[in-house]
Amino acid sequence: MSQRFRKRIEECFGGMCKSCFAGREKLDFPFVLTLSVYNLVRIRNLGVSAW
Repeated sequence: MSQRFRKRIEECFGGMCKSCFAGREKLDFPFVLTLSVYNLVRIRNLGVSAW
């Protein structure tokens, strides 16, 4: 079970490319955007599997 959770977490971070920015303020928006898109994809897939 822990491996499934780990895979799910690592998938969203794999979508982020290496940033040339440093500092939390500059990385906050790309991080939130990546996680938001990943959540939308997961929600869509949950809806498809429910039917």
